[in-house]
Amino acid sequence: MSDDPGRPPMGRTDSILDTILVRTVEDIALRKEITARAELERIAADRPAALSLRSVLSRPGMAVIAEFKRASPSKGRFPVEIEPEEVAVSYVAGGAAAISVLTDGPFFQGSLDDLSAVAAIARPGGVAVLRKDFIVDEYQIVEARAAGADAILLIVAALDDRRLVELQSFAARIGMDALVEVHDAAEMLRAAEAGATIIGINNRDLRTFRVDLGLSERLAPSAPEGAVVVAESGIGTRADVERLQDAGVDAILVGESLILSEDRAAAIGLLVGAPVRS
Repeated sequence: MSDDPGRPPMGRTDSILDTILVRTVEDIALRKEITARAELERIAADRPAALSLRSVLSRPGMAVIAEFKRASPSKGRFPVEIEPEEVAVSYVAGGAAAISVLTDGPFFQGSLDDLSAVAAIARPGGVAVLRKDFIVDEYQIVEARAAGADAILLIVAALDDRRLVELQSFAARIGMDALVEVHDAAEMLRAAEAGATIIGINNRDLRTFRVDLGLSERLAPSAPEGAVVVAESGIGTRADVERLQDAGVDAILVGESLILSEDRAAAIGLLVGAPVRS
């Protein structure tokens, strides 16, 4: 496989995503100069086998991917100070099936150190860890595995069809699942044609930042048969979850509302109508 990041699909208007992708490619080049891919591969090979994100999201009931994030491009740094270990403990206690960790530094103030710290808490409890970043290069997937991630995020809007297939295939070869994120019907079709088996529907428009839960309701029925469907963004109440469940969504990815909650474990339980683990 080539390490060429490829180009995003033509016809997409400029957005914050375009800006992030330019910076991401620049940062990858710098990181490659600091740490050789071969060294990351050696570290990754010593890791225990990855947990299956698809399996943990396929358990009965609505599964929760609880997100660790410090900031967002639209809102800046959140008004709480958080430590990855503390947040991970609460997410595991709340019954999260997986924990997503934002590792982008320039725009989300995250890091691979955050991911490693979360993985050290989550994986012994059988909770999968997802690297959420702007993945355009196999190097980033090896980085994720070396840091303890079980799965990666691939954003359809950030990749051409060839690269989407290549990155999914590479992740699978090293034992990692891919959550493939879509934003509209055309991207859902592209994800299906690429063979995605875990599809995330992001309810946030990356151009306007407007959130519409109705997007998940409209797109979920068109997901490939057998795919695990994850709704992302704008989910904050039990009513939201019930609405998405009625639409055929299998799992939810929740970040800001959990991070800002005073009791994150209880907040997860409230979303899915389940008791907090003792």
